[in-house]
Amino acid sequence: METGPVVVFANFLSDLAVDLDEGQILTQWAQQAPRKVWLLRPGDALVTPVPLSPEFLRYAFDLTGVPAGSVTVIQVPPAGAVPLARAVREAGLMDRVRAVAGDRGAALLPTALDASAIAFARDIGLAVHPYPTIEAAEAALKTTMLLNTKAGFREAAGRLGMRVPAGRVCRRAQTEAVTRELLREHERVVVKPDRSAGGHGMRFVSREDLSGGVSLRLDSVGGPEGLWVVEECLDVAESVSVQLDVTASGTRVLFSGAMRTVRGSFTGYVSPLPPSCGHVAGELEQWGTLLGRHLADHGYAGPFGLDALVDTDGVAYASESNIRRTATTTPHSMVARLTAESVEPRPAWSVSKGWSRSPMDFAGALARLRASRLAFDQDHGEGVVLYADAPPDGRSWRYAVVARSAGDVAEREAALAEVLEFEGG
Repeated sequence: METGPVVVFANFLSDLAVDLDEGQILTQWAQQAPRKVWLLRPGDALVTPVPLSPEFLRYAFDLTGVPAGSVTVIQVPPAGAVPLARAVREAGLMDRVRAVAGDRGAALLPTALDASAIAFARDIGLAVHPYPTIEAAEAALKTTMLLNTKAGFREAAGRLGMRVPAGRVCRRAQTEAVTRELLREHERVVVKPDRSAGGHGMRFVSREDLSGGVSLRLDSVGGPEGLWVVEECLDVAESVSVQLDVTASGTRVLFSGAMRTVRGSFTGYVSPLPPSCGHVAGELEQWGTLLGRHLADHGYAGPFGLDALVDTDGVAYASESNIRRTATTTPHSMVARLTAESVEPRPAWSVSKGWSRSPMDFAGALARLRASRLAFDQDHGEGVVLYADAPPDGRSWRYAVVARSAGDVAEREAALAEVLEFEGG
């Protein structure tokens, strides 16, 4: 974000990662929009589908050193499972966004590069960060949409020489037959809707699950004609990812780490890679760089992630690509920003979610952190950051932990679980 002012466009409601028909999961993801505050610099604006508490804004601006009056936060009223651009129009906020952007050469920074965000930028008269023109962003859209699908990634990964789990792509109607066929060779398979993220709609199926004439029942994800991917279910030791950035000068590795998952669903992340799977870092970066070159050749610019599975033999298998800002892109930017001058070498960090036994507001949670001396300390570049505001239920807290080593991160997380009285902590 080294350019001029930006309009941070928190369009979590997008058809890039999941079909818009999946309105409930998209609405849940949109609750993470407050984390975009950590990207703001003086002169910027944030267009958000959810409200941000005054306490959270003061907290974030205090840590980043941004004068509160130098940025604009525009909250868009709920409009159902529709793209954020449409919700802005329906709320009559187009002129306000246009006025905030002004004629200062501002650019739109969307969470997801989709058709509605590009059309919105054109209507407002903005470029789309980091593309030089609207037309350049539009030219990248086809590849962006394709490589956010499971089938599109498998095809590209095969051509680029990545190792992928054995599997097949099929239409919904053929999914059960393909599943049964693969179960003849593998004890378990994973059945994934083509356009999905965070494990949404994924099914793990064993031979026993389909014995005795039992039918395979799938979620409605993707509709009756949608594509599905059926793959061998590996004996997974770690789920890992590498995050990269495509720029005019080439593809740059930003960071890598291990994902925390429950039955395939993302629940958190720790960076750098732990020793148990650190040996795959080079291969991950090689695959990511190859994919970055492919994306650049098709006009894409900006951040993306490549996910992989490491089996119990220590072998990595590429599993999917996320050609967008992911759940870790902004937290990493936040960590880099908050520790730029205080921590060397680069710190270890994690993001996760914990459920407090009783609800509390943001001020109450922050007071507990400060009283226990767990709150992020700018002088030392370590501590806990409540990076996504108070949750609507007052209990499901998203947090980041920054420390000098992975061991210190684990210790602080354990202490945090006690201080905020997390269930199971």
